[in-house]
Amino acid sequence: MRGATALVTAGAVAALALGLTACDADEKDGKKDGGKSSASASSPGSAQSPAGGEDDAGDGKKPEEKWDGKVKVLGDGSTSYTGPQPNQPKPEKLKPGEKPPQFVVFSWDGALEGDDHQFSHFRQVAKENNAKMTFFLTSMYLLPKSKASMYKPPQHKPGDAAISFATDPHIKDTLVQLRGAWLDGNEIGTHFNGHFCGGKGGGDWSVAEWKSEIEQSYSFVENWKTNTGLTSLPPLPFDFKKELVGGRAPCLEGQKNMLGAAQQFGWRYDASSPGDFQIWPSKINNIWNFPLQLLPYPKSEKQVLSMDFNFLYNQSGDNTKGDPAKYAEWRKLTRDGYLNGFERVYNGSRAPMFVGNHFEDWNGGIYMKAVEDVVKSVCKRDGVRCVSFKQLADWLDAQDPKVLAKLRGLDPAQSPDWATLVK
Repeated sequence: MRGATALVTAGAVAALALGLTACDADEKDGKKDGGKSSASASSPGSAQSPAGGEDDAGDGKKPEEKWDGKVKVLGDGSTSYTGPQPNQPKPEKLKPGEKPPQFVVFSWDGALEGDDHQFSHFRQVAKENNAKMTFFLTSMYLLPKSKASMYKPPQHKPGDAAISFATDPHIKDTLVQLRGAWLDGNEIGTHFNGHFCGGKGGGDWSVAEWKSEIEQSYSFVENWKTNTGLTSLPPLPFDFKKELVGGRAPCLEGQKNMLGAAQQFGWRYDASSPGDFQIWPSKINNIWNFPLQLLPYPKSEKQVLSMDFNFLYNQSGDNTKGDPAKYAEWRKLTRDGYLNGFERVYNGSRAPMFVGNHFEDWNGGIYMKAVEDVVKSVCKRDGVRCVSFKQLADWLDAQDPKVLAKLRGLDPAQSPDWATLVK
């Protein structure tokens, strides 16, 4: 297994020896991250237009910070502190001889609630299957098109982006889903902002430029009321400065310098590595590294990375609207590819499994459907915990470092004598 190789090219499109791509490439055409749900800009006639925003006080003043023992409104009222996040598992140290849980993390890049309502749909899927998930928010989705120039991307002109700004109604709907997702116990991470890849993208950014991108990711979440005018809406129930502890870089580019910036914000993990084997995680610069993983592709000797785009690329290349006659077959191959990887570690090393996905309708939406199939198949199995990246980091931090070192020495399919390994 570890004899396989993976190669990352200058454009951060991983050209694996098996001919697949590791590019997360939610905007392969450079235009959209949320499919049809994010393609249009703010429209003058949309509900709650930023140009005609409301103010709770009615006098144009920002809400004052207050504390009633339950909710502490922060800043302009966009966020608040409501206490520790609900519905969180308590991390426990492995007992002697105990087999580790089988962790599975389902994560979503972009996290926009668009016309297809996939954000809200997968919140419900998670609830029905005892799962928590990580939603990587593209913070620019909370900035209206009319305020685009507020975004100052590194190495690009103010207001530039490789993706479209969200419509006003979609901004409002996304805020509703962010609130609900956090209260459900899911994690709100970051997918940063403008989704620049390749030349002048994240792979070319310095530590200082990544720091600017991160600071803007915070700002668009912490000031959405001021930026949108939607001041009648309730604040998000979390302090983003405290809750944001990790993310995934667009196209999986620039991890080295991004981590240099992330350290300054106290982040605990990163999910931007372009690919690795299914082994137990380790740290880079004291930050947990949670890479996409190589999974056994069905009916072949290939390994495919655990993200929807890579299955797409293996099935229809760059064409996101392939032959409809093959959709059922491709969906099954995708589902079985994920399940192959799951079964290998579930019956072997118990290394955590990472699945990356987008709210996209590529090839008729089969990749979202395949992931839903996997959630329903694995999350209720004995010993399985479908968690967020943050929850996994909590558990790893609670373990004996010596035990984790032994776990990292296992091959994915290797099932050891747990009584001997965990002492």
